[in-house]
Amino acid sequence: MASATRSEKLDLRLTSESKRMLHAAARASQRSVSDFVLESALARAQETLPDRQHFGLDAAQWEAFLTALDAPARPLPRLGRLLATPSVFEQDKSGPASDS
Repeated sequence: MASATRSEKLDLRLTSESKRMLHAAARASQRSVSDFVLESALARAQETLPDRQHFGLDAAQWEAFLTALDAPARPLPRLGRLLATPSVFEQDKSGPASDS
């Protein structure tokens, strides 16, 4: 792990059973609980993020992707009606109703 100075803190709540398991695993790997949890969490993050940040396309897929991006927007009449309809939060233009 890099030797950067740790300046941030992360708190979490866990069961006593989970805490015992983390302590046992840290002892078994001859690390502090903090190091064990941090290294484990970072490893899992590295497994989780790549497929959500980068995706690969072959040449045909890339061309189809670019074509889709360049295509004009298709009409969405229901969305148009929704945006043209005043919101329930918008006040009537005639002003507030009076009870008098």
